[in-house]
Amino acid sequence: MPELPEVETVRKTLLELVKGEAITKVEVYWPRMIKKPDDVSIFKVALENEKIIDVKRKGKFLIFELEHYSLVSHLRMEGKYGVYSAEIEKDKHTHVIFHFESGKTLRYHDVRKFGTMHLFPKDQADQSAPLIQLGPDPFETNYSLERIFPKIQKSNRVIKNILLDQTVIAGLGNIYVDETLFRANIHPLRKGTTLTEEEVERILKEAQDTLKEAIKQGGTTIRSYVNSLGDIGMFQQELFVYGQTGTPCKKCGSEIEKFKVSNRGTHVCPTCQMIS
Repeated sequence: MPELPEVETVRKTLLELVKGEAITKVEVYWPRMIKKPDDVSIFKVALENEKIIDVKRKGKFLIFELEHYSLVSHLRMEGKYGVYSAEIEKDKHTHVIFHFESGKTLRYHDVRKFGTMHLFPKDQADQSAPLIQLGPDPFETNYSLERIFPKIQKSNRVIKNILLDQTVIAGLGNIYVDETLFRANIHPLRKGTTLTEEEVERILKEAQDTLKEAIKQGGTTIRSYVNSLGDIGMFQQELFVYGQTGTPCKKCGSEIEKFKVSNRGTHVCPTCQMIS
């Protein structure tokens, strides 16, 4: 699943490609992808003659800001956007097509059909699900120790699962949680109640720094992720633990280990991340 850096990379490339484009028609080939409004015909009609003003992001969600609406899109496991000439025939995995006045099309491609779209009147998206359910994004002003530490400190869950919870922090997924905890020298099986304020502060800083570095590299290419221009991310070359099972730790030389936490593959250095 694309995480915050991959979605941010998609956002930046989409902004270059579609900002200012006017929508003339919308085709939906998999109606279950449209979660709001309930009636897909209303979704299609509402977007006609709308112009794309901006493309924003919160956590793993893309937000297309239009003149009168906000379109909130989640890529889920393998969703991708691409811009094509209208003459190019669609493939079987293209489920939504936005036709532009310029003759170009923006197409949403999703092999697994897990992606979602919600359409809201302008300025209402932040006050409604799914965005209202999210915790602070690491690049928002409300991403702070004062706000997040109490949520972690009172939780009896392990820190790996806490950080994967999008209501605590928006945007972190399996790759960047593993990398953050390694950099913070915190074992993923530590419970929230055992973490000190200084340790949580370290986690928040390392999460933000890791995400910044990944964004600079265009994200991490794991399996099928590419950005909207078809480019792959390069942050996989900088990974310390994720996908490094059996290799020497880049800091201490110990062998990187992998185990499951709530059925999620989890990677640690047993020396740098001692559990006690």
